[in-house]
Amino acid sequence: MSYDYSKLRGKIVEICKTNREFAKQIGLSERTVSLKLNNLAPFTQQDIEKSVKVLNLTADDVQDYFFTKEVL
Repeated sequence: MSYDYSKLRGKIVEICKTNREFAKQIGLSERTVSLKLNNLAPFTQQDIEKSVKVLNLTADDVQDYFFTKEVL
């Protein structure tokens, strides 16, 4: 199953400007974040928790940002 991370990508640019900065702030490599955003590796619960803090999201936002299924 693939997820649509377009909303998450937009928020990353809005808050962190680059994937590199976002990765640094959540303690991952830029490569790992790229794999996750391209559905080649899953976001863990810990990744999501850190992302919520960095991106100033609420618990209610998690579904929209991390679990919207990609429509093919």
